[in-house]
Amino acid sequence: MENRILIVYAEDSPDVLEAMASRTRLQILKLLSDQKLSVNEITESLQLPQSTVSTNISVLEKARLIRVEVAAGKKGSQKLCSAIYEEVVVYLPGMKNKPEQKVLEVSMPVGLYTDFHVSPPCGLCSAKEIIGFLDVPETFLNPKRAVASLVWFERGYIEYKFPNNLPPNEPLEALELSVELCSEAPVTTLETTKNWPSDITVWVNEKEIGTWTSPGDFGDARGKFTPMWWKMSASQYGLLKHWKVTDEGTYIDGNRLSDVTLSQLNLREHTSVKVWIGVKEDALNVGGINIFGKDFGNYDQDIVLKMYLS
Repeated sequence: MENRILIVYAEDSPDVLEAMASRTRLQILKLLSDQKLSVNEITESLQLPQSTVSTNISVLEKARLIRVEVAAGKKGSQKLCSAIYEEVVVYLPGMKNKPEQKVLEVSMPVGLYTDFHVSPPCGLCSAKEIIGFLDVPETFLNPKRAVASLVWFERGYIEYKFPNNLPPNEPLEALELSVELCSEAPVTTLETTKNWPSDITVWVNEKEIGTWTSPGDFGDARGKFTPMWWKMSASQYGLLKHWKVTDEGTYIDGNRLSDVTLSQLNLREHTSVKVWIGVKEDALNVGGINIFGKDFGNYDQDIVLKMYLS
């Protein structure tokens, strides 16, 4: 998982600076850096009055530096505290290295999906070998899927859960997903390379953001990173596509795709960003899908999710 980083500007975030301007509150943040503790546990660890600890926790929570949850305890309910961020970066007024735009980026290996519903022809392979059995959907449960570099199927979807690193006090300008894709033909020939359309759809937090029609299943030349053992009669590479959701709508490679906006994704209501990639059962063009990761295809990258902050 990527580091959870909070970027603040001193002139805009006095509450955060005030919350950190205390030895006691810094000690609390240190305690919570890698664990979740109750107020009583923090009190015992710091050897301070509970009233003092409670007051400082309230300040940290108000500044959105910690998360406080109510959970069942041995004697009724208790408050559990956890740190939201691993790192805080403060930009002072007039700093020359203040970035024009901040981008939070997470790269997800294609085999680290959290759910799937696929139909054959289907399969997955690493940079070294085919994983499990071809055309058997249950193979997608194989633990070796974690090192997969290529996944393919005809209909259905696979689900990825990205950590939601969106800072609570930072405006979001856009969410972008980039992935190398192509259709999946039963046999890759020069003709299917040119003409094997497939309607590939992406959903974010179960909201359909748009469909792109892949023109073919590319096997006319070996992919730049495709291993030599992979037969030439199979899919070799895809096209790198960029879905981007903004306040105005959704775009693919800069071209408007749908009217879905950021507000419809409910990003701040979830601790993860759920992404589905697949081919709908009732798609006009059911031509399957290949999802390429590192060590396969023409682009040495996995599935990349970016959040652009103001």
